[in-house]
Amino acid sequence: MRTGFVWETAEEIDQQLADRIRNIRKRRSISQEKLSQISGVSFGSVKRFESTGKISLLSLTKLAIALDCADEIKNMFQQIPYKNIEEVIREGR
Repeated sequence: MRTGFVWETAEEIDQQLADRIRNIRKRRSISQEKLSQISGVSFGSVKRFESTGKISLLSLTKLAIALDCADEIKNMFQQIPYKNIEEVIREGR
C-alpha cells in the first residue's frame, strides 16, 4: 500500500543517480576511461550509464567503490520508516 506519490519515472530517477555519479567523477578529476580502469566496469558501460542511467547493480556498486562512495550503496534502505503499525507488528514476528 503506497501513501506517497513519486512524480519521477524510474528512468528519470536512474538518470538523476547517473548525473550524481558523473558529478562526483568530475569533481575528483577522473575521466570516464580512468573510472573504467579503476572500477573494472567497461568504458562502454560507464559512458552508457552517464548518458542513459542504465547500469547493472553490480557495476553501480563497483563504480561507487572506485569513487570511495561504497557506504552510499551499503546504507541504501537502512533508515526506512514504518508506514503503519502493521509493519511494526509483522517485523516483530
